[in-house]
Amino acid sequence: MTFAQAKARHAELAEEIRKHDYAYYVEAQPLISDFEYDKLYRELLDLEKLFPELAAPDSPTQRVSERPMTEFKPSVHLAPMMSLDNTYSQDEVRQFVERVRKKLEKEGLAKEAERIDWCVEPKIDGVAINLRYEDGLFTVGATRGDGTAGDDITANLKTIRSIPLRLKGTRALPRLLEVRGEVYMTKEGFRKLNEERAAAGEELFANPRNSAAGSLKQLDPRIVAKRKLDIVLYGLGKVEGRQAPQTQVELLQWLKSLGFKAPEKYWHCRSTNELLRAIDELDEVREKFSYETDGAVIKLNSIPLRDRVGATAKAPSWGIAYKYAPEQAETKLKSIAVQVGRTGALTPVAELEPVFLAGTTVKRATLHNEDQIRRLDARVGDQVVIQKAGEIIPEVVRVVTSKRTGGEKGFRFPKECPECGSKVSKGAAAEGEAAVWRCPNPDCPAQIRGRIEHWCSRGAMDIEGGGEVLVAQLVKIGLVRDVSDLYRLKLAELANLERMGEKSARNFLDGVVASKSRDMWRVLYGLGILHVGTGVAKTLGRSFPDLDAVLSASLDQLTETEDVGEVIADSIVQWYGDPRNRRLIERLRQAGINFKSSLYSPKAAAGPFAGQTFVLTGTLSSMTREEATAKIEALGGKVSSSVSKKTDYVLAGEEAGSKLEKAQKLGVKIIDEKEFLKMIKGA
Repeated sequence: MTFAQAKARHAELAEEIRKHDYAYYVEAQPLISDFEYDKLYRELLDLEKLFPELAAPDSPTQRVSERPMTEFKPSVHLAPMMSLDNTYSQDEVRQFVERVRKKLEKEGLAKEAERIDWCVEPKIDGVAINLRYEDGLFTVGATRGDGTAGDDITANLKTIRSIPLRLKGTRALPRLLEVRGEVYMTKEGFRKLNEERAAAGEELFANPRNSAAGSLKQLDPRIVAKRKLDIVLYGLGKVEGRQAPQTQVELLQWLKSLGFKAPEKYWHCRSTNELLRAIDELDEVREKFSYETDGAVIKLNSIPLRDRVGATAKAPSWGIAYKYAPEQAETKLKSIAVQVGRTGALTPVAELEPVFLAGTTVKRATLHNEDQIRRLDARVGDQVVIQKAGEIIPEVVRVVTSKRTGGEKGFRFPKECPECGSKVSKGAAAEGEAAVWRCPNPDCPAQIRGRIEHWCSRGAMDIEGGGEVLVAQLVKIGLVRDVSDLYRLKLAELANLERMGEKSARNFLDGVVASKSRDMWRVLYGLGILHVGTGVAKTLGRSFPDLDAVLSASLDQLTETEDVGEVIADSIVQWYGDPRNRRLIERLRQAGINFKSSLYSPKAAAGPFAGQTFVLTGTLSSMTREEATAKIEALGGKVSSSVSKKTDYVLAGEEAGSKLEKAQKLGVKIIDEKEFLKMIKGA
């Protein structure tokens, strides 16, 4: 294929993929199957490997950077990002309307004041974002920050597929455009993320907004890409090169025409009564939205009139947010229990006087972690206010300090595990997350129960009947100490357990036998290795032929696997480095557990560089390191991020760093750019 042919096909594929992205992620109306989409995307990737110069900034392949960032750089907004004042009172909304009307009258705009209209939109509970486009191409994305400048998180925002990398259309596109919106995580995405974090032994996010904010703080865009974030655009910063829309309603329609996702529902109101009815109607329908909303945003519809109304130092005077009071309940905090998970993580839980909230009776609510207890100043005996985070997880949100009697007791996080008495330790906090206390004792009964329940869970080995009640009995009487013991259980032992019976015992044992043939990724996930969720387990199953290959892999080999970073790789290496865990693997092997991966699909070793590993360091003069990587991979080679004895070549450019020194110590062959170009030409 010539370069001209590749360029033409690349343009055709890119345009088709953009069309399908818009249909799927913005309009929620997919035009083709995932399989067909993946074929198009793979063809585009292959073309860019052969001709790296085709990988333009707006190519669909440029959404996920392969490199983690080291820090977020500041980005100055071209127009200030102000936040709205808010109210919980409809009377204050009426007063707001009157203030705007009087302001316009003072400006000599009596006629305009009489016929002002409004736009009401859902107030999405997310993270405010500023996007900049130059000549139709997405160039910079940033957080609100202090309103003048925020953090440049362009690489993370590119992973959100409802953000177009190139604006739709070709006519009358602005030379420069800043638009504002809200990044959010869907309710369903939040639920799944917390399920995965619980399965991986990680602390749960408190609500969808926190999960979105925590995701955007990640320095590795590959992690962000897994979080299923989305965005709604609703505001304008700066426009150059064409006339900006004159009303909010026109703006929302224009944003949609450019390829953005605008609010799915909004109200154009021509009176105060219409405006208040719109607020009530939004409250009735907002539960149907895929994202969390905590109020209504009210904006003066005329954009030119907004300049005449003005702003305070902190907020525009032409808009206001009406916030709905979340459904809450007040009850008594009877005690604070500390639960121990399968990874040893300690989580404080509020034991409450039963109270009805959002359709269910709540007796317990999460306090998340020690830091949250300190922020709330929660004490046993307090009257507390609870609500459901993301309308799913009950949480304590506030202490009613005015009702304190003096008899309340402060809470101190235990220094010893409440289950086994081992001394607990507090690890360092991960990016955007709180530090967690952990019990280090692998023989802790709570950890044993958690590991066995996890092994039996539907997402892992899917052993029906292996729930909390049965597992607690098996551990208590000493029949099961680790998951391999499940495969030695006898019918008579189970049938004699409380509330069991022969039929239930037989069904459970049938499930245990059936689990022996589960795929390797389920076994790996079922082992409960910290940070290894189902997604990571499947990725490793595609990259390694069996469980032994995964567990015996080096840190370098694991990190070379797609979506496996140093934290995950180190967790796997440390887990298998424990002799207890190696013995567990041997017992599972003897029990007949399947270790082979049906997902494994080794890449064909084609090309003159097949089987050879390169490491790049320093700056190249004739190409970028990304282009050099693409050429190596196109010729069948592999590029690693670190030097080891298994490295075949280190390509050293100008100002090569510590990798060059390590290569010299290990005796790895070092080549310069001139020699590398000869190798490519000779291939």
